[in-house]
Amino acid sequence: MRAVVQRTATASVTSEGVQTGSIGKGLTVLLGIAPDDGEKDLQYIVDKLIHMRIFEDAAGKMNCSVQDVGGSLLVVSQFTLYGDLRHGRRPGFTAAASPEMADRWYNNVVEALRATGIPVETGRFQTHMVVSLENDGPVTILLDSKKGF
Repeated sequence: MRAVVQRTATASVTSEGVQTGSIGKGLTVLLGIAPDDGEKDLQYIVDKLIHMRIFEDAAGKMNCSVQDVGGSLLVVSQFTLYGDLRHGRRPGFTAAASPEMADRWYNNVVEALRATGIPVETGRFQTHMVVSLENDGPVTILLDSKKGF
C-alpha cells in the first residue's frame, strides 16, 4: 500500500458533484493498493497514520499524532499512486490492484482506522473526485508498506 499523507487545516472531497467527506484539522490521505497487499500492509499503514508525529506540540516541535491533537482523517482512494512513467509519457497502471481488490482493501483500511476512534471521512471509490485541502505547514509524507521509498 502507498499513501500520500498531508497535514491539513481543512479538507473535503466531492464525488460526482456531491460532497462525500469533510474534515477540519487532521490528515488527508491518498491511498493506493497493490495486487500483493494484505493484512500486514494494512497494519503498517494504519499504525503509521494514527501514530506519526507530524503535528506541533506546545514548543513548536513535530511531536504529536493525529490522535494527540483530536484530528480527523480524510481517506481517498488513489490508484494513480501506482502509475509508472518509466517507459514513455503515458502512465501505466499494471502495478495497481484490480478495482475489486482495491475496493475491498480500501474499505478494510477505513474500517481499521475508524476502529481506533479517530473520525474518518472518505471519498467514493471508483468515481471522479475533486479533493480540496489546505496543507498545513506544508507537511507532506510518503508512505509505502513495502518500503519501496
